[in-house]
Amino acid sequence: MAVVTAGARVTRRRPWGVAGRVLGYCALIVAAAAVLLPFVWMVISSLKSNNQVFTIPLQWIPNPVRWSNFIDIWTKADMGTWLKNTLVLSVAVTFLQVLTGSFAAYGFSRTRFPGRDVLFLAYVGTIAVPWQSYMIPQFILFSKLHLSNTLWSIVALQAFAAFGVFLMKQYFESIPEELSEAARIDGLSEYGIYWRIMLPLSVPAIASLTLLTFTNTWNDYLGPLIYLRSPEIWTIQLGLRSFISQYNAEYALIMAGSVLSVLPIALIFMLGQRHFVQGIATTGLKG
Repeated sequence: MAVVTAGARVTRRRPWGVAGRVLGYCALIVAAAAVLLPFVWMVISSLKSNNQVFTIPLQWIPNPVRWSNFIDIWTKADMGTWLKNTLVLSVAVTFLQVLTGSFAAYGFSRTRFPGRDVLFLAYVGTIAVPWQSYMIPQFILFSKLHLSNTLWSIVALQAFAAFGVFLMKQYFESIPEELSEAARIDGLSEYGIYWRIMLPLSVPAIASLTLLTFTNTWNDYLGPLIYLRSPEIWTIQLGLRSFISQYNAEYALIMAGSVLSVLPIALIFMLGQRHFVQGIATTGLKG
């Protein structure tokens, strides 16, 4: 009798579980639509004429479709130079942050030395310090080093990041210590353990750090605005801002330039989202 009652309870609860799941999916769909709607509107507007961009009611299907906007923005603006500078900075900064962050994280997670935990907490604590608080003395220092108005200033500015060290350290600690001990017994050095064992096992964390760093560097506006004054070394963000000030009525071209600036980030995220989600989900879990 008790079994029948329990089965009846399960049967009665099941419709509520299905309804809750349906409501959850509906909420996620609405949230995803709200996030993607501005991007969809930007892509659609890039294929319209200037008079059609802000028409009311909103015209979701361009008529006619103006693919020539992407050619016009490329000819009227120096998009090639801006994209090249942004790509060079993003790749260089991402490579250096992954290299320095993973190397420092290995030291904090696998080596023992006096004051290690205090030093790590002090280093990670710099994340809470806003850049604006030391932006001026840093600019003075870079100016005295003759790095101002060069791409090297942005590379040196962002080559080290406490967040990358924290993310990689948490993932390294999820890798069993027995693997490192076995490698040491076999005669492998600490550098060999880092390069041949830890890094290959940390692909999800490296992918997450790469994606986050590349995106932040690509979208950075304040840093290039302060340090990059010559038009030939502008990034895509500075270039689009100057284009908007010169062609403030060319709304369709502005949207086309915005699509070109967002497209590389969207492609990289689509290609690496599986590793990104896995790296974020498994960081900090003990193996």
